[in-house]
Amino acid sequence: MVAEVEAMYAETRSETGLAAMSPAVRAAMGKVERHRLVALEQRGAAYRNHPLPIGNGQTISQPYIVALSTDLLGLTSSSVVLDVGTGSGYQAAVLAEIASRVFSIEIIPSLGEEARKRLEGLGYGNIEVRIGDGYQGWPEKAPFDAIVVTAAAPRVPPALVAQLKPGGRMVIPVGGEGEVQHLTLITKRADGGHDEKRVLPVRFVPLVPGKN
Repeated sequence: MVAEVEAMYAETRSETGLAAMSPAVRAAMGKVERHRLVALEQRGAAYRNHPLPIGNGQTISQPYIVALSTDLLGLTSSSVVLDVGTGSGYQAAVLAEIASRVFSIEIIPSLGEEARKRLEGLGYGNIEVRIGDGYQGWPEKAPFDAIVVTAAAPRVPPALVAQLKPGGRMVIPVGGEGEVQHLTLITKRADGGHDEKRVLPVRFVPLVPGKN
């Protein structure tokens, strides 16, 4: 599976700006047990490079997109990361193999609780899962070195940009209903503003807003 993901890096080099998967991301992708983060009936397909359904109309992203999103964040061993859209916990697990702390937020209670149990069972003591509205982020744990959003928003949520440290990065799929979505890299400037770079056309489930 890692070799297939690396081949996709080569194919999309000019679009992504990444010639190859970084050693840290490669190691993380090789270590995370994806088959233990999906439903039993999906385990036979766990290491194929495509999305998988996880219930409640949601999906687990294909390994290539998880690797690419993680790589674009430029994480170090001291990074504190916000993961918006816990889903199965796969993206959080990959982040946790590199970063110091991962705070993951999921709006669907059943998915969040199941992911928490799975991640705890796999020994990820540096991941904290919360049920809540991803649009609002996790202000009590901010600022973050990096944020990754695993569902598409029609525009970049201001609350998430506000929770990035200056120089911090966010990767988020952006595109409204009926529009082409683009995986977008956000970089927070020292003046509080941000720069945006479209990386790749993608297709994600929508980011669901909360009621408050």
